[in-house]
Amino acid sequence: MTLDPARLDRFARHIVLPEVGGAGQAALAQAHVVLVGMGGIGCPALQYLAGAGVGRLTLIDSDAIEVSNLQRQVLFTPADVGRAKAEVAAEWVGRFDPVLGVEARIERVTGANAAALVAGANVVLDGTDNFATRLAVSDGCVAAGVPLTSAALGRFAGQVANFAGHLPDQACYRCFVGDAFDAEDCDTCAEQGVLGAMVGIVGAFAAMQAIRVLLAGASTLGDRQWGKLHLVDGLVPSLRTMRIPKDPACRACDSAA
Repeated sequence: MTLDPARLDRFARHIVLPEVGGAGQAALAQAHVVLVGMGGIGCPALQYLAGAGVGRLTLIDSDAIEVSNLQRQVLFTPADVGRAKAEVAAEWVGRFDPVLGVEARIERVTGANAAALVAGANVVLDGTDNFATRLAVSDGCVAAGVPLTSAALGRFAGQVANFAGHLPDQACYRCFVGDAFDAEDCDTCAEQGVLGAMVGIVGAFAAMQAIRVLLAGASTLGDRQWGKLHLVDGLVPSLRTMRIPKDPACRACDSAA
């Protein structure tokens, strides 16, 4: 794929990086990312993926914007209150870079529709705030053979990881958390509180990890870091990494590969 002169100028700072280069930028331009959840994590993740020139973006969220979202969901303004998050976010992409393809899907991801919603993507970035949806997204990715970047946040503790449960010997998100969280009974930021800058850190980090997946084979950015869970402590601050092994008894990915 050849980038026209205007695009070359827009992404010049990427192209001069040896770890990205022209081939990497062309790969980003041809990539399709599905973002599930256009909240605190999804907003900055979308901004950096669009800024990176990811050619096609599908935004999935069933929620409407509330006043309490504005403290951290930085794509939205008071004039957007009451509108669908996915729709407003898609409009932002159109203004920011009209060359990019963007689709808003105003629906909730469930076990029944997840695989169909993510099919054909190069990577899915999940920034949702409940285990039931995260597990549905993960199971859908395994079934559709799509890599997953999972990002979550509780108070000042963030988690970001790339999963490829559809590949041999690679863990999926369900290998990490198990089956106990399929019910929608986990704490939310409305109950725990959340600092806006903290979701910005986690969302930007998630975009970086998704970009790693997209650039694999087209650049020297590094490995895709399958199953490496990065734990971000915003209070210290600190970052540590642990390895998530594949669960041989996982009901989602034990026979997927």
